[in-house]
Amino acid sequence: GSGAAITKTPSSGGITKTASSASTGSAKSGSSKTLVSASAGTLKEVFSNFTAGGAEMDGRVWAKFAKDCGVINKKCTSSDIDLIFAKVKLNSAARKISYQQFMDGLKQCAAKRGEDMATLEAAILAKGGPSFSGTVAEANKFHDDKSLYTGVHAKGGPSTIDTDKVSDISQITDRSDADVRGVSVNYQS
Repeated sequence: GSGAAITKTPSSGGITKTASSASTGSAKSGSSKTLVSASAGTLKEVFSNFTAGGAEMDGRVWAKFAKDCGVINKKCTSSDIDLIFAKVKLNSAARKISYQQFMDGLKQCAAKRGEDMATLEAAILAKGGPSFSGTVAEANKFHDDKSLYTGVHAKGGPSTIDTDKVSDISQITDRSDADVRGVSVNYQS
């Protein structure tokens, strides 16, 4: 089946559904849904979208940014992205980069790609922000259609436990009062 992609606009925070990709082909597999950000106005907005409003970006988010915004290509590989991140950090012990270091990293990416900064910036702004994807389960008639339910689940009832069978020893033993010899006081001979 086909799903619907959900687009989140970063400036307004609104979410809208759009047509999406079809399922992966197998009858049992789910369809794919992708959450994609709309285009952004500035690189500062893109930085903010990826850092969730934070002031710094770590290496994992930098790599996701490069992949989602199309910075990675044949000339600028994911290894290059990692090396550029290591170069723009203030020191080797630092784990995150600021917005200014982010901009320095983008300049190095543009040089590695053989493009000017304006071309790379236009491509990044067109993507806008992170994209998230996941799998959604397909319909299952035995779960979704309650008219196909059977037994207690369909007809209702006190429980799913059988009461006509022995489930506890107290059902087959006589625990009433007994005399000295162990004979029930209610026994009539």
